[in-house]
Amino acid sequence: MTLTLELRGVTRVHGSGHTQVDALVNANLSVEPGALVAVMGPSGSGKTTLLSLAGGLEKPTSGEVIVDGTQLGQLSVGHLAALRRRSIGYVFQQFNLIEGLTAVENVSIPLELDGVNRRDASVAAMASLELLGLGSLAKRFPDELSGGEQQRVAIARAVVGERTLLLADEPTGALDTVTGESVLRLMRDHCERGGAGVLVTHDARLAAWADQVVFLRDGRIVDQTESPKGPEELLDRVVM
Repeated sequence: MTLTLELRGVTRVHGSGHTQVDALVNANLSVEPGALVAVMGPSGSGKTTLLSLAGGLEKPTSGEVIVDGTQLGQLSVGHLAALRRRSIGYVFQQFNLIEGLTAVENVSIPLELDGVNRRDASVAAMASLELLGLGSLAKRFPDELSGGEQQRVAIARAVVGERTLLLADEPTGALDTVTGESVLRLMRDHCERGGAGVLVTHDARLAAWADQVVFLRDGRIVDQTESPKGPEELLDRVVM
């Protein structure tokens, strides 16, 4: 079985000499189709760096990042951008919505950039918005939406189409508890349909939705646990 995501001995170094920062050190991680993996650790531990490397937004200093059997480091800039559009959905902390586009246009744009005609892209985008209870807000622009609504639009954009890998950096930060749980339910549904997900979170209650939890400290994976029994167990294993 081809792994959806694999990190093999991945290290990411920023700067050099006295300013050198080892953001990630010799990280090894395997994510199978159908699996949701949570990444936890203190601020500055390397969580966001791991996610950026997994999504091809950064290049490793050494090691290999493999998505759906493709080694990202071997791709040209154009081929890497195409793979991200087709295979990887990314939910940023800052939402990254385009202000001049409506919600449905923001969600459909990755499909259009990949050659899907506008009508079909819009239909798929509406279906994704409906999953998150945003169908009635499809024609609104980002500045007409609350922070939580903008976050859900960003998530709808990440899951639109047939992407296999969903990467989410604190995706529930702007959401209330009920809406946050609906987002985690959507991520679980994505995995149950054969996709895979990696979730960065500080919240042990959200990490408890995952099949596997990875703990980072000072850029190193220090622990991994399968099938957590609940948030209390997770809190016992990592100091935030």
